[in-house]
Amino acid sequence: MFCLKLQITKSEQCSLQTCSDSPAFPVSNWKLLSSQFQARELGILSHSSGPLNICEEMTILHGGFLLAEQLFRPKALAELTKSDWEHVGRPIVEALREISSTACSQPFAWKKKALIIIWAKVLQPYPVTPSDTETRWQEDVFFSVGNMIPTINHTVLFELLKSLEASGLFIQLLMALPTTICRAELEHFLEHMMIDTSSKDVAFFLDVWWEMMKHKGNQQDPLLSQFRTMAHKYLSSTDEFSHPPKRFKSDPDVCPTMPLLAMLLTGLKQIQNRILCPGMKCCALANLADMLTVFALMEDDPQEVSATVYLDKLATVISVWNSDTQNPYHQQALAEKVKEAERDVSLSSLAKLPSETIFVGFEFLRSLLREWGEELQTMLNSSQGTNYDSYRLCDSLTSFSQNLKLYLNTTGLSKEERQVVSELAECVEDFLRKTNRVLKNKGFEQDITASIAMAIIEQKMDRHMEMCYIFASEKQWAFSDEWLACLVNNQALFREPDLVLKLLETVIEVSTTDRAIPEPQLKQVINLILECYADLSLPDKNKVLSGVLLSWGRKGLSEKLLAYLEGFQEDLNTTFNQLAQSASEQGLAKAVASVARLVILHPEMTVKKMCSMAVVNLGTHKFLAQILTAFPALRFTEEQGPDPSITFMVSCLKETVWTKFSTPKEEKQFLELLGYLVRPVKPQGIPVAALLEPDEVLKEFVLPFLMLDVEEVDLSLKIFIQTLEANACLEEYWLQTCSPFPLIFSLCQLLDCFSKYWQLPKEKRCLSLDGKDLVIHILELLCETVLANAKTFSPDTWIKSLSWLHRKLEQLDWTVGLRLKNFFEGHFKCEVPATLFEICKLSEDEWTSQAHPGYGPGTGLLAWMECCYISSSISERMLSLLVVDVGNPEEVRLFSKGFLVALVQVMPWCSPQEWQYLYQLTRRLLEKQLLHVPYSLEYIQFVPLLNLKPFAQELQLSVLFLRAFQFLCSQSCRNWLPMEGWSHVVKLLCGSLTNLLDSVRLIQSVGPWAQGQEQDLTQETLFFYTQVFCHVLHIMAMLHQEVCEPLYVLALEILTCYETLSKTNPSVSSLLQKVNEQRFLKSIAENISPEEWRQTLLQKISNF
Repeated sequence: MFCLKLQITKSEQCSLQTCSDSPAFPVSNWKLLSSQFQARELGILSHSSGPLNICEEMTILHGGFLLAEQLFRPKALAELTKSDWEHVGRPIVEALREISSTACSQPFAWKKKALIIIWAKVLQPYPVTPSDTETRWQEDVFFSVGNMIPTINHTVLFELLKSLEASGLFIQLLMALPTTICRAELEHFLEHMMIDTSSKDVAFFLDVWWEMMKHKGNQQDPLLSQFRTMAHKYLSSTDEFSHPPKRFKSDPDVCPTMPLLAMLLTGLKQIQNRILCPGMKCCALANLADMLTVFALMEDDPQEVSATVYLDKLATVISVWNSDTQNPYHQQALAEKVKEAERDVSLSSLAKLPSETIFVGFEFLRSLLREWGEELQTMLNSSQGTNYDSYRLCDSLTSFSQNLKLYLNTTGLSKEERQVVSELAECVEDFLRKTNRVLKNKGFEQDITASIAMAIIEQKMDRHMEMCYIFASEKQWAFSDEWLACLVNNQALFREPDLVLKLLETVIEVSTTDRAIPEPQLKQVINLILECYADLSLPDKNKVLSGVLLSWGRKGLSEKLLAYLEGFQEDLNTTFNQLAQSASEQGLAKAVASVARLVILHPEMTVKKMCSMAVVNLGTHKFLAQILTAFPALRFTEEQGPDPSITFMVSCLKETVWTKFSTPKEEKQFLELLGYLVRPVKPQGIPVAALLEPDEVLKEFVLPFLMLDVEEVDLSLKIFIQTLEANACLEEYWLQTCSPFPLIFSLCQLLDCFSKYWQLPKEKRCLSLDGKDLVIHILELLCETVLANAKTFSPDTWIKSLSWLHRKLEQLDWTVGLRLKNFFEGHFKCEVPATLFEICKLSEDEWTSQAHPGYGPGTGLLAWMECCYISSSISERMLSLLVVDVGNPEEVRLFSKGFLVALVQVMPWCSPQEWQYLYQLTRRLLEKQLLHVPYSLEYIQFVPLLNLKPFAQELQLSVLFLRAFQFLCSQSCRNWLPMEGWSHVVKLLCGSLTNLLDSVRLIQSVGPWAQGQEQDLTQETLFFYTQVFCHVLHIMAMLHQEVCEPLYVLALEILTCYETLSKTNPSVSSLLQKVNEQRFLKSIAENISPEEWRQTLLQKISNF
């Protein structure tokens, strides 16, 4: 705010008056009076140099006016005319110049302050009453300083402005005034210009007009705000000084430019005959052409010219100034030239001139061209025509001509208007055609463009960020001393991803050419760019990384700049050693920042190192996945890479770790790493994004490996199920992109391989039969997901896809197709061997028979059992459809024999889950008394007087398993299986016998006898243990020793169960029984080999 209230005593005023009476009192001596005033500091503007004191400068200005007043006596300065100024005005002009020269830090600001004070004096209401004086003394910020200046008129103001050549300041202050005052003041100015118009008047008028068109306003200038506020007060007060508004709102009351330009156009007409020299005629025509172009012809929101064109325009203007010694900007510093040139080439308008003004302008321009054209053409085509005025005329007319043609083609005009515009267009074209050498010869100095761009950047002028892009892109400027200094000094401006990329492109291109660039300089620039990159936000770093990958591929900057990237390998090793030692979420942000620098230098090496660490280093995979997912730019597809169809991330995983696992733990960590890369764990404060899509994982790590003879099939299946389950909740049906029907068929093919599993060589069996259950589970889950999303297919596509899959399944084992029963329901019947219809009541609406090789007469029960192990629901259905007459003992006997034969045929090819379905089926058949299993007495010394009914099923099952193994080990079957096959059936047997033991323990512990009744089942349970022990040892005796270890362990477990239970019954009779049974069990164990197992079993029995 203004704080211009100087407390001047009456004696000080007398002293000033006395001094002013001296005829030879130089202006500079007024500085001596500053000590007489105890003035407050002036707070007009806050400057870096601190608040400015009014005393010295105001005293000089006061002295200038007092001397002018003395020179004009006896008349008052308020009566000054234009002709008097030459004699009277010099002290005032000199005072202003002295103020500008002494205020070295703020010369322009002090000139502006002084002119505001003077203009405020002109605008002050007059005469002033005593009451006004008292009020203004308290509230008017201009009162005290205004009283130091005598009463003056507009002539003093306008002549002072003209003498100072302050057209720019004049427009700044004029446009700050309220509308009414602004127009009135411009009217005063034009009236002043019309009186005795001199060439200086014309020049000043043209400058004022040009400045008005360039004016953009400065609503943030507190000095202008105070001036505007003061003008409002003077406007709203005639007899009484009003209180200022609490807050001045400037926007609605700022003077619109359009009426003022119309006034200036009228003024030009009035002084037309006083424009005599060719230079002024050029200016007048250029002003008129620019005014009509910008404020009449251009669009309401014209598109800004490109930064390159803008820079070329600046370079051209400044080059002309440099060659024009008469131009006021010729001697200015480059930065000042650029600031002014920016204003010259950046004319813009927020509104349009009224239509009548436009056509007045058109006609006037045509008139002037006809009147002055020949003279100007002669001048322009001579050696005299090489100055800024001539350049500007031709440039303005060229722009006007282009816009006028567009205006003519796109605007609805009357016939008369169109004729005016057409004639003007022809006139302008004719003039330009005859003077085209002016613009052709006005090229710009090549070296100056770089200097201008850097000056704009250094001074942060208009469009300086666009200049940063040109600076970063220009190969010819790069690595000059000026360029390097600009980059160093303005490093903060280049902290934008696109600028970092542009700089990198420039540096790489220049460094790979023949230009000799000192290595230290190149390293310095690279480090500067990397520092700018390091200061970017993580999303912006990803933009840079994305650009680097796109431009230079997986090698990043290393391929082109490796020679200048000292210690990269060392940094890489150090960083990852630290990461391995401190893998915690607390240090994640720091880790991401460290990796960000490495990944831009050599993306491939960095990512591969991380992939390798994530698999090999125990427990680091989650932390490293979080770091990787912080760089979504790594989800990048290389067009020129080894495989253009896969992303960079997948490529790194496949080349580094896939198929190279040395332990199951590494496989597990890889599996979890994939999960984190598909569904990232979101850490606090760091944005992450998936680097792998679920469909991509299936295509790259699953589909190619769904074959029994592929080593990676087991891990691929684990990846498959993890991907399906983890992404089941995704809204988008992502499986569609994986071609789900071929995917289903691939799983079916894999299942089909299990039907001939033991016929395959060992090297072609890379997945155990346990893995078959996982394949089945995946197939079921996949079919459920596809069925649930059937609506995403068109009806026609769905039917065609089902038909295709059904046809393909005809090539496979029929049981595979039966697993898709629900999938095909409503479209296709279940195809089964014809012999199945012999033992089941199958509906022909749902089932159909097919001739299958290997299913001749008598194989119905085999087909039935193969149906039963597919699922529990089909097993129940098959049981309900089975046709066996329980009342016919012969039929039951035959069924039981057939069942045992079928069980032996099926068992070796069963997975654990399939065998479990058959185990449950067998129990159900025993319950329904459809299955007869006679219990032999081969392991009984005497008939026990026991209640074995609660254990009947368990004893029958144990005997059934013994009979099945006797069958398997018989002469006709013993060559069916390789050693791994025998191990598999032993494993299945041990699982079932363990279930029997669990079942017996449950019966013994929860039956009615366990609730304190007299009868218990201890003796019966011990009997069961002995029987099962004998059956296990019997089976061991039939098998190869190398597959018997699980049975040996089970035998030990049975003995432990026997020992534990027998200790609960210490009666004399039980002791006798225990001795007898010990002897019996030892006789059985004596037949077991090897010796070590036999001795262990005997020792165990002896401890009863």
